[in-house]
Amino acid sequence: MRREVRWERMFPDELEAAFEECPVVYLPHGLCEPHGPQNALGMDGLRAHACTCRAAWLHGGIVAPPSFWNVHELGIYAAWAHPRIGQARPWLTALPPWVFLKGLCYHLRAADAWGFHAIVLLSGHSGPHARDLRTLEGLLQPHLGARIALLTDADLLTSTGCGHGGKVETSLLWAVEPDCVDLSRLPERGAPGPHFAMGEDAYEADRRLGERLVAETAENLGAKARELLEAYEREQPVRRPLTFDDIERIWQEEVRPRVADFESMKDLGPGQEPPPEDSRWYAQWRVPDRS
Repeated sequence: MRREVRWERMFPDELEAAFEECPVVYLPHGLCEPHGPQNALGMDGLRAHACTCRAAWLHGGIVAPPSFWNVHELGIYAAWAHPRIGQARPWLTALPPWVFLKGLCYHLRAADAWGFHAIVLLSGHSGPHARDLRTLEGLLQPHLGARIALLTDADLLTSTGCGHGGKVETSLLWAVEPDCVDLSRLPERGAPGPHFAMGEDAYEADRRLGERLVAETAENLGAKARELLEAYEREQPVRRPLTFDDIERIWQEEVRPRVADFESMKDLGPGQEPPPEDSRWYAQWRVPDRS
């Protein structure tokens, strides 16, 4: 029987023992978002939670409760969604970038305050904001005692890449949550779309491929955790738990001045066209000025 690693399902003595054994916490994040008619909407968060649990079982650590709210619906994301999702109700659990990223500051503050030496955030939902995670990591690290890594699938699936709603992601979800994949819902090949953001190679999904990729992801997560723990031991950072006021100050002084330049704050990406005015995506397409 596997030991419990999910924070919300552990007793206090179990959490203390797990912390003493390996002071690593994994923060799984995702999004409810269309990934084709064959996949449940929670694809991104379900995969992130399953892979971080696998990493903790194999390498030690604690997995924080998953979050299913993430960046979508405006700017680049709206321009992507119009041709890929169309006018269907998207069932998104979307936040604007400045809300999502500020929330992450508070998540990291909490984990740091409880004394973890390493914090590994995994977002199963990727996109332009993945580059903003790198920026946020660099801005926050000097203020935290814990060593941190803010990752997406693209950082871990080095053998295949990820795609969207296609072969790789469907295979991954099939491996970790088989009840959340139903290939009978795939449209007939060649049927006109869009098909709820389905990748064209979804027909090639293979649960055994998914199992291999879950194992690869978990190993790479464990390697990153070890790297952070080694950095913590080597650097012996001074620890001063941050307050909520500290996070507000860091956000206002160091992060907010950069927000207008974040990749996720752009109206269009390369090769994209604005959604037409009669699209459900048009209202949120232009990103408001947050400078």
